[in-house]
Amino acid sequence: MLWLVLIAEATLVLFGLLPRPWNAICFFLNGLPLGMVFGLIVGLLEGRRLTEAMTAGLCASFILADGVMKSVGGWLLASGVTEDWMPGVAGALFLLPLGGCVAMLIRIPPPSPPDIAARSERLTMNRDDRWSFLRRHAMGLAPLVVMYLLVTVVRSLRADFAPEIWRGLGVSGVPAVFTQSEILVMLGVLAVNGGAVLIRDNSRAFLVSLATCGLGFVLIAIALFGRGSQQIDGFWFMVLIGLGLYLPYVAMHTTVFERLLAVIRDRGNIGFLLYVADAIGYLGYVVVMIVRNFGKHADDWLGMLSGTCWLATGVSAVCLIICWRHFATHRQGFESAVANSQKVTEGLER
Repeated sequence: MLWLVLIAEATLVLFGLLPRPWNAICFFLNGLPLGMVFGLIVGLLEGRRLTEAMTAGLCASFILADGVMKSVGGWLLASGVTEDWMPGVAGALFLLPLGGCVAMLIRIPPPSPPDIAARSERLTMNRDDRWSFLRRHAMGLAPLVVMYLLVTVVRSLRADFAPEIWRGLGVSGVPAVFTQSEILVMLGVLAVNGGAVLIRDNSRAFLVSLATCGLGFVLIAIALFGRGSQQIDGFWFMVLIGLGLYLPYVAMHTTVFERLLAVIRDRGNIGFLLYVADAIGYLGYVVVMIVRNFGKHADDWLGMLSGTCWLATGVSAVCLIICWRHFATHRQGFESAVANSQKVTEGLER
């Protein structure tokens, strides 16, 4: 994990050294090692009775970091650091605390026998295992991945073009506003998704996680209606949109895949499922970025955010219904495995 982060930081230093536009390739190289870090951390946390609480905290950190790093970047630019060197300097500021956190991570014990009985054992998957898993559960996974794709596109728009969107809402020149809005989003998401750890029944927790995703899209619709009728200001518009996006986004990381694996008791792990969803989600975002350059209003980021929010809300609602029906249809086939795992868990606890 430390080597991956150091490689990523080296690409940011290289970004400052190379002339434009050739230094742009450094951001692509930066994303390759960083994309592997999250999977390593999730691999340490999954398959435990407290997985949702720990993973919700992990996800809350990158929600908050999204705003904090924009504030840090704005502060560095205002302090005289050039645009090309700002990413490398910002990354270097966090290397020391990162080392301390990794030192704590490596001391986490493996899942206990009650953890395995309650959530199933998480095993590595070879190529045949991965393709077999996807074939068996394609009808249930496909709508979830489509929903995740749409959420990733809108979330990335909101994060990557936050300064432009805030200016469109009439707020500009205040770096602290990025952190203030994301703190509220983080607290709301952490409370809702982390609370899933209190639900012991895996089947019920899975259905609740789908309802949590639906709640997120309801909040997005409220934000869009509120802004259209001028009932809410720009700050609360961004907070509600953030809550609406991160509720399903984080639920996929904390509960949806975690409890799905716990219910079906199939050979698999969250890391594989998240990488499948992430790969499709970010590929979709790249396609959107390419296509939008041919639009008539390519620089209207606020309008683009609102339009994609409406699209994501409508399509994702349909995807959640399809996923729920698929799970409900096959629920009886999983009930015996669930009952057996609960009996084992109770016996181990006694």
